[in-house]
Amino acid sequence: MASTSATDIPAEVQAVNVPDGTTDFIPLRGKKYDLKKPHITELPITWGNWYKHVNWLNTTFIIFVPLAGLISAYWIPAQTKTILFSIAYYYFAGLGITAGYHRLWAHTSYKATLPLKIWLAAGGAAAVEGSARWWSRDHRAHHRYTDTDKDPYSVRKGLLYSHIGWMVMKQNPKRIGRTDITDLNEDPVVVWQHKHYIKCVIVMALIVPTLICGLGWGDYAGGFIYGGILRIFFIQQATFCVNSLAHWLGDQPFDDRNSPRDHVITALVTLGEGYHNFHHEFPSDFRNAIEWWQYDPTKWCIWVWKQLGLAYDLKKFPHNEIEKGRLQQQQKKLDQKRATLDWGIPLENLPVVSWDDFVQESKNGKAWIAVAGVIHDVGKFIQDHPGGKALINSAIGKDATAIFNGGVYNHSNAAHNLLSTMRVGVIRGGCEVEIWKRAQAENKDIATVTDSSGKKIVRAGLQPTRVTPPVTTADAA
Repeated sequence: MASTSATDIPAEVQAVNVPDGTTDFIPLRGKKYDLKKPHITELPITWGNWYKHVNWLNTTFIIFVPLAGLISAYWIPAQTKTILFSIAYYYFAGLGITAGYHRLWAHTSYKATLPLKIWLAAGGAAAVEGSARWWSRDHRAHHRYTDTDKDPYSVRKGLLYSHIGWMVMKQNPKRIGRTDITDLNEDPVVVWQHKHYIKCVIVMALIVPTLICGLGWGDYAGGFIYGGILRIFFIQQATFCVNSLAHWLGDQPFDDRNSPRDHVITALVTLGEGYHNFHHEFPSDFRNAIEWWQYDPTKWCIWVWKQLGLAYDLKKFPHNEIEKGRLQQQQKKLDQKRATLDWGIPLENLPVVSWDDFVQESKNGKAWIAVAGVIHDVGKFIQDHPGGKALINSAIGKDATAIFNGGVYNHSNAAHNLLSTMRVGVIRGGCEVEIWKRAQAENKDIATVTDSSGKKIVRAGLQPTRVTPPVTTADAA
């Protein structure tokens, strides 16, 4: 058979190559890297090359500078005004990350006007966590490749690595998952900040807090140490908790296939980013917390900005879809719990026993009773029954359906569940249970309710031994 070349395919049905931003990476600053050259991370760490594996620029900003600030704080007293300013500047820089880098640029969960973009980009620079372009690129890769080798800060590589190790150790750019950042490359605020990132950091993270504290109340040194260096350290560690603690501590109310989790402690230190399980399920939602009592100041700020005309097009995932995800996860947990319980031998796995054999085995000493066509061995339960031992003994070798379902006592759902654990067989004779069992063996279309693992679900009050008595009606005239 002759092969068909691409030129033989009509033009209207040929696939069109649409640029998606994942293949052509154009650096906006610095030198171009030779991707064909072996990266340092491909070589083992030795005493002779360990320093080449360290990202010294990040290490300086994240470890050495905060350490120097901490030591300097011993000789520089903390003034009340400076501490209050540092806390306020902490929130300013924090919103630059959470509302700017994260929800605006990484996830485009809302749109912002130019003044708000500039304000958020300035706040992000004050946090010293990389440019908005670099931060958003890695974060999109984190969402696309969560918990895999292409995840830049995968918690599978260790809690310490996901918290800070991925920053202080060099990463192979060929191993980080590629993502589309076309929109970021077309945003003039993002591009400008990326090109002039170091200058932005020096000004916003160090010079501005120093001048405010110095010109405001004469505390230049305190502004530099507390409003600058130490504030940077605290906000970096808080943000890094989203990469580490938020993937290790808390609950998973929407999906447990990956590591993200919800926890109020993480939310408190990250301005609301701690509801991470929700966020990974619904990343385009401008909220992280959807309940009124959950702490998410970033969400509240975005909402206020909308009222002021600074933000618009706030995205919210449909409530119906959110509740479906929550319900499915609850059902999955129920299924896992159900699998640990003894529901008795499934009816389709029970042997079929003739009535005569049932009677004969009962005469031979087995405490067998029949309820709704299912044989139960109640020998170990007779002495534990709270009442009616004589009645149970009188039903051995007989059909006790009527007695069990209201003829003498209308047993509870718990009694039917307990009885199911005593099944030993099914009566032959065309009864409903045997017909169902035969249909199962023949792969006939018999409707059953099963859980996510394929096991049959027995709802409350629906044990096969429960037979609803007929409704009493008036005799015919």
